[in-house]
Amino acid sequence: MAALQLRHLTPLPSYLSPITKRSLHFSYLHKLPISHRNHRRLSTTSIMASVAKKVLVPVANGTEPLEAVITIDLLRRAGADVTVASVEKQLSVDACHGVKIVADALISDCADTAFDLISLPGGMPGATTLKDCTTLESLVKKQAVDGRPYAAICAAPAVALGSWGLLKGLKATCYPSFMEQLSSSASVVDSRVQQDGKVVTSRGPGTAIEYSVSLIELLYGKEKADEVSGALVMRSNHGDEYTFTELNQVKWTFDNSPQILVPIANGTEEMEAVIIIDVLRRAKAEVVVASVGDKLEILASRNVKLVADVLLDEVINRSYDLIVLPVRRGGLGGAQAFANSEKLVNMLKKQRESNKFYGAICASPALVFEPHGLLKGKKATAYPAMCNKLSDPSEAESRVVVDGHLVTSRGPGTTMEFSLVIAEKFFGREKAIELAKTMLFVH
Repeated sequence: MAALQLRHLTPLPSYLSPITKRSLHFSYLHKLPISHRNHRRLSTTSIMASVAKKVLVPVANGTEPLEAVITIDLLRRAGADVTVASVEKQLSVDACHGVKIVADALISDCADTAFDLISLPGGMPGATTLKDCTTLESLVKKQAVDGRPYAAICAAPAVALGSWGLLKGLKATCYPSFMEQLSSSASVVDSRVQQDGKVVTSRGPGTAIEYSVSLIELLYGKEKADEVSGALVMRSNHGDEYTFTELNQVKWTFDNSPQILVPIANGTEEMEAVIIIDVLRRAKAEVVVASVGDKLEILASRNVKLVADVLLDEVINRSYDLIVLPVRRGGLGGAQAFANSEKLVNMLKKQRESNKFYGAICASPALVFEPHGLLKGKKATAYPAMCNKLSDPSEAESRVVVDGHLVTSRGPGTTMEFSLVIAEKFFGREKAIELAKTMLFVH
């Protein structure tokens, strides 16, 4: 399984999980007669065999972690058996924005494997390294000859697929600054996601969710793609400027640059965590990732390992401008770990009492903030299934809610908006929109 190490950039200031890696639970079986249970299990086995699509996601030093992790996360939600393969000489690769990914395998280990899909993340110089990997080039070229799907996002369509001659006669898109290069090897279009036959291309970090959902549809069909995207709380107006609800407006201030703490725990939703970290580090905030447990390494919800910068105990007495909690979806174990951490809860209570900023997304507002009085007198939102636990659900339908020093949001599909709102509150609307445009989240 893939592991991610989140490194501090400066000195410290499921649907179905992968079938081969996590057991599946069919809760209705206990209600059936034994004979019917056996029949159901046989049917389930055949279904599992048919839906366990094998996917390769290669990574390199300089890979864009947001693009890689979103693709891995969403395809695993859909039931795909995703292999993350390093094209470097070692499993560990240094991705962008202080994120270190430890792959499942070396690309050489995958040379003789047939994949249902190969998806290349972008990022520089990662895309160039992917292009220069002869083993990967052979794999993708064989994918094309065999008529199996392949895909790329950001710089990778132009730098890798185009250079290999695998986009000839096809419509394709990529990150704007690579469009001229792409025009020599493909029919260029400005689409956020472009599918031509069994080849899918996309533009950048801000289109990675749409891209990944398109890959799910290609592998599993529209019904599964809609199921996955619906539960993400994914927005429908892709490319439009984000909006949010704000009450009791206050000015978010900081010295030098915002000091932001992002706690993680076993069960953390890796997509939420990596988006928050990626976006806020792009905005030039000082982001520290702290493990709530007794080890730096945690096992995230889609079998991706995250390695924190520090243990929470090491920073318990530090002052932060913002403490922000991601969560995990299925099982909500990450949120419960936060709720059970007396040290973290005390930090959050002190943050509130000191009129400093704090935030949470998905289940954390309901499972962490609400029972500990951190939403008292505040409007908030949360994951749809958790909103009945909010004492005041009047803003529950809002995608992002800012109430004074508190910011909350709904789920994985609102994490980009959530992160950009935080950037806006610290740096202003103009800076946040500029960042959103750079990432291709808005036009």
